[in-house]
Amino acid sequence: MLYPLFSAESFWTFGESCKVLGVKRPAAPLGLITVAAMLPESWTVRLIDCNTAPFSDEDLAWADVVFTGGMMPQQADTLRLIEICRAAGKPVVVGGPDPTSSPHIYERADFRVLGEAESVIDEFIAAWEGGARSGTFTAPKFQADVTKTPVPRFDLLKFEDYMYLGVQYSRGCPFTCEFCDIIELYGRVPRTKTNAQMLSELDRLYTMGYRGHLDFVDDNFIGNKKSLRLFLPQLAEWQRSHGYPFELSTEASVNLADDPELLDLMGAANFFAVFVGIESPDPATLVAMRKKQNTRRNIAESIHKIYAAGMLVTAGFIVGFDNEKVSMADAMIDFIEEAAIPVSMVGLLYALPNTQLTRRLEREGRLHIGHDVAPTIGADQCTAGINFDPVRPLRDILTDYKRVLEHVYSPAAYAGRVDRLMTLLDRSRQRHELAEGDIRAKLGAMETVHRVVSALPEARGPLWQTFMNCAKRDTSSARIAVQMIAAYAHLGPFSRKVIAAIDERLAALDEQMPSPAVAAGATEARHLA
Repeated sequence: MLYPLFSAESFWTFGESCKVLGVKRPAAPLGLITVAAMLPESWTVRLIDCNTAPFSDEDLAWADVVFTGGMMPQQADTLRLIEICRAAGKPVVVGGPDPTSSPHIYERADFRVLGEAESVIDEFIAAWEGGARSGTFTAPKFQADVTKTPVPRFDLLKFEDYMYLGVQYSRGCPFTCEFCDIIELYGRVPRTKTNAQMLSELDRLYTMGYRGHLDFVDDNFIGNKKSLRLFLPQLAEWQRSHGYPFELSTEASVNLADDPELLDLMGAANFFAVFVGIESPDPATLVAMRKKQNTRRNIAESIHKIYAAGMLVTAGFIVGFDNEKVSMADAMIDFIEEAAIPVSMVGLLYALPNTQLTRRLEREGRLHIGHDVAPTIGADQCTAGINFDPVRPLRDILTDYKRVLEHVYSPAAYAGRVDRLMTLLDRSRQRHELAEGDIRAKLGAMETVHRVVSALPEARGPLWQTFMNCAKRDTSSARIAVQMIAAYAHLGPFSRKVIAAIDERLAALDEQMPSPAVAAGATEARHLA
């Protein structure tokens, strides 16, 4: 099993932060190790994460068949791996979200396994063992029974390579956001594993000696609240009886803030972080993108409620929607500051394959040719977004995007949000391993901060001051602040790379524009005509 390279640094890769923390990647390849657990016990499986280790000719020679695939940012390397396998005469099986959304791009693979593996992997295995060496196997949509998903093959991972490991509780999301491909891949009726299943996965990790950050990778952890209310008390009890070995994170819709019971249950289970898709502070834009659930509240107040429950919020924002106003940049900056969200993933809108947005843009004749071909190596959706003809002038969109990044990831603004976050975050109910007054913890935190500010001298003053402010409050506050400062080791330099790339796009647009004299002549000609 070969996990492909991500095509470029992005807000999600945290490359420099990983170096500071002594790991190679943020997250482990949960999808491949889950598929590995579905294969016959008689098959011997090796996993190579191409993001953490090279693979050799000997590895390829050893294998009878190669499994690969992943998300759109891995598309370029997946295609490279397919060609390497074909040249070596090794059958290659491709699957995952991007092959499922754009199967035509992967026609060179010997096998394509499309959709959720649980519903179709047995069909592939039977064909392989029957002698087939090519074919396409398509799962029925949204019918995989996740209660039969086996415990992932965690034994295939090198835990020390990753910032955190992941588990999955549910698939699907009840909402209808126009730009999102999750509902197209997994449906709008969230399906959940059983409580016993989830606890057996935690048991496996605990027995294997893993401790620390564990992420529930669900696209909306609270999508099925009825099941979640039954699971969380058992999760909290498991954590308590095992001495709280895991600090948990996940992704959820912002309506989590409307449910005090769920907030309390998640706090008791030791959740410390939640990613929330906010996208835009403008209600009209949210309605147009079919994210109405975010319009029924004061979003900043909702974020503060999650802080009060002991969980920090990281959030996603998108620039480039049709309904954006001229004042979009100021509104987004003001909101991020008011909500005090340090890690704000701000990207350009990208029409993902097989979404409502892509289908609408295609009907309107606005979708660019090759829209489902991933940005080239060295580019990502932050630098190569807007793969369609926008309503607003592209120059205005790019200028607004640049303004947001310049402010949000300036050292002073970022450090200020971390400081304000620490005054809003109530960690009194969460458990953490580092006790109050632990001198080793404080020394380790100071060393981490020192490594960051040594690499970023322009941020030394604001980040050190924020760390010292938090350290005076309590150990838990300082620990979270250190995590945010470590994140800035990546976010600060990466945002400047994105800004430079946007400057190049703006310069290219300026070169394409006619000179004032030519433009005036064209206008006069139109009037004469």
